[in-house]
Amino acid sequence: MYTKKEYLIHISLFILTLIATTLAGAEWLYGKSILADGEYFLTWEYFIKSLHFSVPFLGILLIHELGHLFTSLHYKVKTSMPFFIPGWLGFLGAPSIGTFGAIIKLKSYINSRKKYFDIGVAGPLAGFIIAFGVLWYGFTHLPEANYIYQIHPEYLDPEFKGHSAEEGYLNIEMGYNLLFYGMEKVLAEPEKMPNMSEIIHFPYIFAGYLALFFTALNLLPIGQLDGGHVVFGLSPKYHKQISLVFYIAFVFYAGLGSINPYHSIDRLIFSIPLYIGFLYFCFSRSRIMDKQTKWMVILVIASVQYALVYAFPTLQGYSGWLLFAFLLGRVMGLEHPEVSGFKHLDRKRKILGWISIIIFLLCFTPQPLQIS
Repeated sequence: MYTKKEYLIHISLFILTLIATTLAGAEWLYGKSILADGEYFLTWEYFIKSLHFSVPFLGILLIHELGHLFTSLHYKVKTSMPFFIPGWLGFLGAPSIGTFGAIIKLKSYINSRKKYFDIGVAGPLAGFIIAFGVLWYGFTHLPEANYIYQIHPEYLDPEFKGHSAEEGYLNIEMGYNLLFYGMEKVLAEPEKMPNMSEIIHFPYIFAGYLALFFTALNLLPIGQLDGGHVVFGLSPKYHKQISLVFYIAFVFYAGLGSINPYHSIDRLIFSIPLYIGFLYFCFSRSRIMDKQTKWMVILVIASVQYALVYAFPTLQGYSGWLLFAFLLGRVMGLEHPEVSGFKHLDRKRKILGWISIIIFLLCFTPQPLQIS
C-alpha cells in the first residue's frame, strides 16, 4: 500500500521527533536549557532518563494518529501514514516540547457522514485512553517528596527566593483542567504531589498533561478538527452555526485584554488597528458569513473586550490561543467538507459523540502555560 520511500520518510520523521522530544523532555525535567551551560550539557545517562517523558508523550500522539489511520483503512479511504513534525528549539534557547504534532493526510473523498464521524472520533478517543493510563501511572507512582531537591538542591537553602530568567531557568505555571484536577485529588498522595509549577519535572504527569491539552485542541467543535467531525456527525444541519459560535467564543477569550483602555493613547493608536486587522485575517476566509457580517462580528468582539477590560481591569484571556485561532481561521477553515451521504448515526455512535464532547470539557485548559 505504501512505497519504501514513504516508509523511510515517515519512520525517519518519527525517529527525529523521538530524539527532539527527548531533548525537550530533558530541559523540562531539569528546568534548564541543556545548551545554557557546559555544566548542564545532556549526558547519555540523562538522555535515557528523559525517555520517560518522550516515549509516553509520543506514544499517545502515535496512538491518536493510528486511530485515524486504521479507521481510514477499514473504510478503504486512502490516507498517508502519520507525519510527525520534530520541533526542538533548545538550540535557540527557547522552551519547546520537541514536536509540532503529527498529522495524517486524507488522499481520497469521504462520501458519508458516518465515515467522517468514525475517522474523526477514533483518534482522540484512542489517544485519550492511553493518556488516562499514563496519568494514572504518574499519579500513583510519584517519587518521594524530597525528589525535587535532586533537581533543585537550592530549594533547601532557607534564603532561596526563586529562580530568575537570567539564570537560564524556566519559570512555568500550569493551569488546571477538570480531569487533571480530579485525578490529582483522587489518586495522588498529597505529600508527594508537586505544585503546578513543578510538574514539568515529573515526566509521566507532564506527558499526560500535554496529551490532555492536545486532545482538547483536537476536540474543539470547530471546522475540520476532530471535534468538528464529531459535531458534523451529530448535527450536520447546524454544524456551521455551532462551528462559528465556538470560534467566535474562542477568539473572544484568547484576545481578551489585547486592547487595554488603561494603556497610553500612543500605544492604543497602534494596538487597536493592529488587533482589528488580526481579527479580520482570522475571519476573512470564512464562507459562513458575508463581508458585512464579518466586520460587524469583528467590531463587536473588539468593543465588548475593550468595555469588559475597562470595567474589570484585571480581566485577561490567554493570548497563546491567538496563534491557534489564526490557524483555524486562515488554514484549516471553519466549514466542514461536503458529503453525499447524510444517513443518521446509530445510537452507539451518538453516545460516542457525546462522550467525546464530555472528554473535551474535562480536558480543556483555559490557561495551559504561563512562562516567565
